[in-house]
Amino acid sequence: MVEIVLIGFVVLLFLQIPIPLILGITTIIYIFVSHNMDLLPTAPQRLYSGLENFGLLAIPLFMLAGELMNSSGLTTRLIRFAKVFVGHFRGGLAYVNVVANMFLAAILGSAIAQTAVMSKVMVPAMEEEGYKREFAAATTASAALLGPIIPPSMLFVIYAVGSGTSVGRMFLAGIMPGLLLAGALMGLIAYLGYKHNFPRSKKESFRTRATVFVQVLPALSVPVIIIGGITSGVFTATESAAIACAIAAIAGFFIYKELKISYFPKILVNTAISTAAVTLLIAMATLFGWVLTFEQIPQHIVEWMASITDSPWVFLLLINIFLLINGIWMDELATLVILLPIFMPLVDKFGIDPVHFGIIVCINSTIGLLTPPVGAGLFIASSVGKVKLETLIKEIWPFVAVSIVVLMIITYWPQFVLWIPNMFGPL
Repeated sequence: MVEIVLIGFVVLLFLQIPIPLILGITTIIYIFVSHNMDLLPTAPQRLYSGLENFGLLAIPLFMLAGELMNSSGLTTRLIRFAKVFVGHFRGGLAYVNVVANMFLAAILGSAIAQTAVMSKVMVPAMEEEGYKREFAAATTASAALLGPIIPPSMLFVIYAVGSGTSVGRMFLAGIMPGLLLAGALMGLIAYLGYKHNFPRSKKESFRTRATVFVQVLPALSVPVIIIGGITSGVFTATESAAIACAIAAIAGFFIYKELKISYFPKILVNTAISTAAVTLLIAMATLFGWVLTFEQIPQHIVEWMASITDSPWVFLLLINIFLLINGIWMDELATLVILLPIFMPLVDKFGIDPVHFGIIVCINSTIGLLTPPVGAGLFIASSVGKVKLETLIKEIWPFVAVSIVVLMIITYWPQFVLWIPNMFGPL
């Protein structure tokens, strides 16, 4: 019975049916195959209960903030800011790519969105200065991994809601891993820059740097206000998303004067579509998780893992290997919402801090965006950057390797992840 459902899941996955539909269809298949028809009237209620959580309100608000900031011209100013400060180093535009993605992470919080936005801007600019187009696309897709790691992050919100963990602690825990990944990517760029003699831009004057810094302050203030407000108790993580929307609107209307009332229909439609896609996935995953629980699959997996090892370090290694393989065909959001009900009992069993585990899972599943055949980041960078997929894959492997090294450091050095959240205590 369970085997039939799993076969159906795999077949639908290889047919490239959207993940939310796969989850819903396999749940219905299970109900009919198991002859548990009494479950059918309860299914709509389960769909609704999966979204009945106040923390999920942060998702549309952060998406709205990202749309507002994009329409306000903050993206181009962030790129300009990065260029005047690091563009004069060898491989300067590659550094700009990473630094700009760090700043955008505090606005968009999505690797997919950042890959699309930055590929459109950075790939042509880097090619014009003498970089190979495929290297430019690989750098952009890799740097976009910072989107779901540096707070605020939609992935962190979903993990926190699903695991019962504090959203604020997840945001704080993402700071050091995000900086470490950014530093590792820039270290790789430095090595490649001297090896291949990458070009550099001219050094800007102090006056130009000061002017650009002042112009970008509203964008830079967003993560500071969000983290500061959460840690000081002024507002919750969900309320911080509304604050980010307010800052974006004020900056767009009164400071940069690029945001127009006529833009709002498109902004709101884009926000609604993005939110609908995420919430449909969460609702369907709740339904699918209900079936897993009904069949006691999480309990069986816990027993199986416990029979293999009683070491939390070995368990984390197995989880990382499994997630890296899983990332080949499943995106990070689907991985999180589907596997979270299975993982959390294991986290309790092995005594692992749920915040530390959340950072591991989120980073690991995000790396999957760069791995073929399903890696969405690869396809977007290839399409928007107008690069052949096979040449892009060859260029991106060093970045994937560096990201995995960072993942291992984060996995086996929990205090590196937790020292900032622990410094502020319960949130």
